[in-house]
Amino acid sequence: MEGSVTYKIKEKVAHISFYNPASNSFPSSQLQLLTETINKLSQNNAVTVIVLQSEGNGAFCAGASFNELLNISTLEEGEMFFSGFANVINAMRKSSKLIIGRVHGKAVGGGVGLISACDYTFATENAAVKLSELAIGIGPFVIEPAVSKKIGKTAMAEMTLGATEWKSARWALDKGLFSKLFSSVEEMDNAIKVFTTEIATYNPDALLEMKKIIWENTEHWDTLLYERAAISGKLVLSEFTKNALAQFRKS
Repeated sequence: MEGSVTYKIKEKVAHISFYNPASNSFPSSQLQLLTETINKLSQNNAVTVIVLQSEGNGAFCAGASFNELLNISTLEEGEMFFSGFANVINAMRKSSKLIIGRVHGKAVGGGVGLISACDYTFATENAAVKLSELAIGIGPFVIEPAVSKKIGKTAMAEMTLGATEWKSARWALDKGLFSKLFSSVEEMDNAIKVFTTEIATYNPDALLEMKKIIWENTEHWDTLLYERAAISGKLVLSEFTKNALAQFRKS
């Protein structure tokens, strides 16, 4: 149940794929694997651009593993778990490669954070999004800086406070979470191939400088995201959250 993270490289384009049978949710071990994979490819001179995708035909990413959240029993464990999302976002932010998101289905919580940390994102009309953290007694604290950077504080607050409401893929496109929207996976994949093939021909040094501009003024995230992880780590221990997680798992 821990899931997998794999990658393949072809013609300067690396495809990272993650999979978990629980709707592509993330336990801490898989978050670590994803961080390590992004960092490894960032050092690879044979790679110019990275595509981040999940496997299967269901959800793109259901966020944090509820099973692991329920098993957290100390502040240290809580902070460590949520630091896993901080590690991934910071790895994406600091990667020397442009990261292209491929979103084929719904995304919740941490999945929205991953999308927000991509530099450019392709999605299908099935890719509704939701920030459900308040409904289980925590909040999207770790991913908030990435989400707010992408869609703005107002849209982030709308998603966060409407914790049980799905936002359509069209809404996400209009707010800037998605860059391109397609009616089918096949159309999306064809567009990604054309886009990444072209990007791979560009000057890697120019792309790196562009990446730096995209992520200007985020250096403080090296501290901020882990401060936020501590907040989530504390809240996940509350009786409210334990009860809410148990109810969600039953439903």
